Amino acid sequence: MTPIDDIETLERLYDAASPNSLDKVATELTPAYRRWIEASRFVVLTTVGPEGTDASPRGDDGPVVAVADRRTLLLPDWRGNNRLDSLRNIVRDGRVSLMFMVPGSSNVVRVNGRAVLTADDGMTARFDRDGQRPKTVAVVSIEEMYFQCAKAVIRSALWSRGDESGGVPTAGDFIREFKQGFDADAYDREYPEYAKSILWS
Repeated sequence: MTPIDDIETLERLYDAASPNSLDKVATELTPAYRRWIEASRFVVLTTVGPEGTDASPRGDDGPVVAVADRRTLLLPDWRGNNRLDSLRNIVRDGRVSLMFMVPGSSNVVRVNGRAVLTADDGMTARFDRDGQRPKTVAVVSIEEMYFQCAKAVIRSALWSRGDESGGVPTAGDFIREFKQGFDADAYDREYPEYAKSILWS
């Protein structure tokens, strides 16, 4: 394998960027970008820190983020696995990317910017659900945003193929590879009800 180790070599392999791919970049929420983000219930949060990069899925049953203003998004941290990889990265290096998806749409919207975490009562209270609040909220300052080319979603038939029915490993299967004697079947059977009880804590 011969690695590509300079930008000139890389750029010679590709055509010039499409003008539309450059014209679509915004530095604050436009009406169309705001409508898209408010329709999105799922986002991938990407961060960077001393150990490297991290990408974490975030989801909600309504908008996955709240719009504070044209340059600011609020991402609540609902309960996950408590590894805190993304949150530690934000504390140490505020650079973030958010990739918003809407089921059924071939478009994806990316936001690049910087984030800080807060546990202020006034901020976490914005996301109160029957007395349950996120422990922290990431306050994301938008630096640029744009929609991604749809080809990747079209090529993968992301929303229509149903590959999970083809026998992909379950969460229990993954854990069983690392824990001898782990009851993967019981874990997979019981997890949906367990998850429902802690979704908003």
